[in-house]
Amino acid sequence: MIKTSLIVCTLLINSIAFAQSNFSSKQIGIGVVVSDIDRSLDFYVKGIGMVKTGSFTINEDFGKRSGLTDGTAVSVTVLKLENSPDANEWKLMSFGKKAKHPTQKTIGDDTGMQYITIQVKSLKPIIERLKQQKVAFLGTTPTPLSKDTHFLLVQDPDGNFVELIGPLE
Repeated sequence: MIKTSLIVCTLLINSIAFAQSNFSSKQIGIGVVVSDIDRSLDFYVKGIGMVKTGSFTINEDFGKRSGLTDGTAVSVTVLKLENSPDANEWKLMSFGKKAKHPTQKTIGDDTGMQYITIQVKSLKPIIERLKQQKVAFLGTTPTPLSKDTHFLLVQDPDGNFVELIGPLE
């Protein structure tokens, strides 16, 4: 029995190590197609507080060859929560068109990536900036999760949900 348990544990540990070693980075870069790049940059930079860390262009040839676009060139603006090599990338791009699907009212209205969660040190400055931008707070948020932690739910200009979690102050 002990020998079987040791073999199972060894197999589990080896499979976990193999899965983790398959990636060259611990970060995930997320690309988000938006209808209006300026409105989205205002929301994420001026409202949420992300920082612009770079940009690049996908040209017509690469867009077509890679399958990313139908041959349309597109500029990509890279945002992060902080300008650090360890921070995930939130990459915004726009083709200047509105979405073909209706804007979701709740997370369960559609499939696919529906929301991001951002842990913050203080909700207060974000709440103030979002109120200045007239961003609607969803539900009865901010709402307490614990004595010191609150939850705020908003949508970006294209309807993507953004959860902000942290203390009010």
